[in-house]
Amino acid sequence: MATNDTRRAGGRIPEDPEDLLPEESVLSLDEYLAMHAAVGHRTRYEILYRLVHSGDMSPTELEEAMGIDDSTLHYHLNKLVDVGLVEKRQRTERGQDGLYTYYRATVFGEVTLTEGVDELIRGEQEFEAMYDSSGGE
Repeated sequence: MATNDTRRAGGRIPEDPEDLLPEESVLSLDEYLAMHAAVGHRTRYEILYRLVHSGDMSPTELEEAMGIDDSTLHYHLNKLVDVGLVEKRQRTERGQDGLYTYYRATVFGEVTLTEGVDELIRGEQEFEAMYDSSGGE
């Protein structure tokens, strides 16, 4: 599991959490928190999970994989795009008229998922395995 290395030089924890950010941070603390809040909804978590672990997907592929309707999917996709966890891309497929739309996780999306919720789940699994009393001794 990840360690807590939020201390600054001198071993002190900053009084203001915003001081944890690098001086030239590309995002504000509020933007980071918005990313975590967005992935805190089960549908958005599942969309991001599928994009991180399965790669680029079209809206139709996501609808079919998740069993949700078009309007619900697009509502949640827009939330993920707005906070920067997912990006919407378009390309022309060979032999196709018009553009093909697909979504993919951004670097922030991948890190938020794999070092956030997924890491918490792995931590619970490790804890459970350490204290499993039904083991074969």
